[in-house]
Amino acid sequence: MSIPFSNTHYRIPQGFGNLLEGLTREILREQPDNIPAFAAAYFESLLEKREKTNFDPAEWGSKVEDRFYNNHAFEEQEPPEKSDPKQEESQISGKEEETSVTILDSSEEDKEKEEVAAVKIQAAFRGHIAREEAKKMKTNSLQNEEKEENK
Repeated sequence: MSIPFSNTHYRIPQGFGNLLEGLTREILREQPDNIPAFAAAYFESLLEKREKTNFDPAEWGSKVEDRFYNNHAFEEQEPPEKSDPKQEESQISGKEEETSVTILDSSEEDKEKEEVAAVKIQAAFRGHIAREEAKKMKTNSLQNEEKEENK
């Protein structure tokens, strides 16, 4: 006897959803003819950017999700009571990483604002084109009706 349902829940790896969301945005923006080839090129460019800048969008996305759900990824560590030079160096490097993340946050916010603005502009332009086509169709149908009445 088979069971038609299951209570199995598949987990999506952290950061994977963000990668797919980015790919989807680029596909919608570019409208490529060959989506698999475009996806391959997109992920290649992401790998190159990750190697050059040491910034992994999947890791960053997983930290953002973790912060949203349980706020553990971005918690600040308690300052050590003893002053060890090694610990101080690790704290300094941690602060440098935090500043780079905030810089990336602002650039990501700017990119998102630009994307929203681009979508609005594209939608307005497409609406304009559709209205122009509707006007042409309307004038053509009126002209055809006038010609038929004159005959």
